[in-house]
Amino acid sequence: MAVQTLKGATIATLIAAAASAAAAQTPQRTTASYQDWTVRCETRGTPPVKACEMVQAVTSQGQTTPIAQVAVGRTNKADPIKMVFQLPINVFIPTGVRLSLDAKDKPLAAGFRSCVPAGCFAEVELRDDLVKRMRARTDQGRFEFKDAAQRDVAIPISFKGFGQALDALAKE
Repeated sequence: MAVQTLKGATIATLIAAAASAAAAQTPQRTTASYQDWTVRCETRGTPPVKACEMVQAVTSQGQTTPIAQVAVGRTNKADPIKMVFQLPINVFIPTGVRLSLDAKDKPLAAGFRSCVPAGCFAEVELRDDLVKRMRARTDQGRFEFKDAAQRDVAIPISFKGFGQALDALAKE
């Protein structure tokens, strides 16, 4: 009997240790909202590494699932700030995505980098002067692309809370 008890205790200890290790590997996530932008952070790995970005999800009226997402962030503190667009997989790849702050400015072009089942991703580096202009805006801009049938699609993007979210992101 003593052997079975020891064996049972060993198995229980191994299960507890495995559960503890799994819990330690589960990413820790935090979010904070700044008007129309959300700063989300995730900590994972050993040693723990924290990655943060600011995001705006765009939904159709009456829908809860986003049709598109825009994320702003950088891989490392020394890297430039990038804007990444996640769009449905039915896009016309050659035209990319164009971000327009208003009708008088030339749109910023973002090229598609990849398409996976979760969507197609386009990215562009944000220059300091553009970031400054985005911070100053409180009204909507839009990003445009062509769908697979080459029809124009325009999706509004809000800049409400952009500056506060960017400030919070810089502190992470």
